[in-house]
Amino acid sequence: MKEDTLVIHEIYSSIQGESTFAGLPCTFVRLTGCNLRCAWCDTTQAFYGGKRMPRSEVREKALAFGTPLVELTGGEPLLQPGAIPLLQDLCDAGRTVLVETSGEADVSRVDPRVHKIMDLKAPGSGESHRNRWSNLTHITPRDEIKFVLSDRVDYEWMRSVIHERELAQLGCTLLASAVWGKLSPKDLVAWVLEDALLVRVQVQLHKVIWGADTQGV
Repeated sequence: MKEDTLVIHEIYSSIQGESTFAGLPCTFVRLTGCNLRCAWCDTTQAFYGGKRMPRSEVREKALAFGTPLVELTGGEPLLQPGAIPLLQDLCDAGRTVLVETSGEADVSRVDPRVHKIMDLKAPGSGESHRNRWSNLTHITPRDEIKFVLSDRVDYEWMRSVIHERELAQLGCTLLASAVWGKLSPKDLVAWVLEDALLVRVQVQLHKVIWGADTQGV
């Protein structure tokens, strides 16, 4: 029964704010619940509450917005057993499907058609010890690894991980983000250029457009 229902915080359409899909119209399915407590989390409202819905209803609501792009996010969407079949349902419906995941949850069962956007938690998050390094064996060139950085220590950690874990050999896109209001994107760009680091520096486009505290956009 658990795979047939999900606890949903919200379903809405907007534009994709991050990743290589930034700027494209996208429907977001935000699931309730997360087992991490990152120091810089900007979606704490999704930790609790929400409404339990049949998976078929979630699918239909997501498809009704008509966007070619659909993302499951949270919280941590992969904590709910119903997320795996929902991702498959959305792929079967012909959508380009993304899942935004923390890097702690197991990604091995995610449909290979899905674009996984997976965090690797830097020390500044307070959750770096929770990274599930075995997930890297399930990352393909269609996926993206995201580093959210709060300071120079986080940056140097990212740089070391990229080299020591040989992430370039995975063929996926590496994303580097500055924690909003803590690390200047200008500083991050300067460090990346100085080290000739092959990462895509990104900003949270939705916060640039609507402001840092606006939800459901």
